[in-house]
Amino acid sequence: MTDTQQTAPEKRALVVRGGWDGHQPVEATELFLPFLEANGFEVRVEESPAVYTDASYLSGVDLIVQSNTMSSIEAAEFEGLRAAVEAGTGFAGWHGGIADSYRNNSDYLQMVGGQFASHPGKHPSERTGEQSDNYVPHTIEMTAAAATHPITAGIGDFELVTEQYWVLHDDYNDVLATTTQAAREWDPWNRPITSPAIWTRNWGAGRIFVSTPGHRVEILQDPNVKTIIERGLLWASR
Repeated sequence: MTDTQQTAPEKRALVVRGGWDGHQPVEATELFLPFLEANGFEVRVEESPAVYTDASYLSGVDLIVQSNTMSSIEAAEFEGLRAAVEAGTGFAGWHGGIADSYRNNSDYLQMVGGQFASHPGKHPSERTGEQSDNYVPHTIEMTAAAATHPITAGIGDFELVTEQYWVLHDDYNDVLATTTQAAREWDPWNRPITSPAIWTRNWGAGRIFVSTPGHRVEILQDPNVKTIIERGLLWASR
């Protein structure tokens, strides 16, 4: 290397994790750290959204990966996050770590584009009080747009046995996959309900990626889920 040559700066990724331990925020995010580092990211890990108030730091962050379920966010923290995304920082995550993070902040829900509402489970007579009460077989169905999108190209419909998220959402999302909850004899709704399972969203200059599959590490290790999330992280990054 000559004196005039310089190495290209690494991209910077911020991982924010915490909230409900049932979603394994530490183990889940650790699964993707080697992938980020192998793709040229310098990774910083924080256990609280308080880092979102550091505007100077966030201005140099290319990607935020969030896994923080059923937590809360202060107004100043959200304003910092939103400003970073609108300026071009990518925002990505999976399951409740992004789609059920901050129920106390409606502006966050608007930015992300979807909020977990329920995960209809097994027949009441089959429930034992464990997380597995909510694990049901279901299909992740690719939309027409998925065939040519860099996140989902080459991936067809696939089956999972895990929580099936019912998501409150709007039509500003670019939906790459859906999942449909059946109307079973014990359910109070009387027709099937289709929710987005994988979507992207543009917010200002930033890109947002959400995968609702990802309840625990074993689901994140499913080849289709893992590939989609890895591609989603790269797609969302500045």
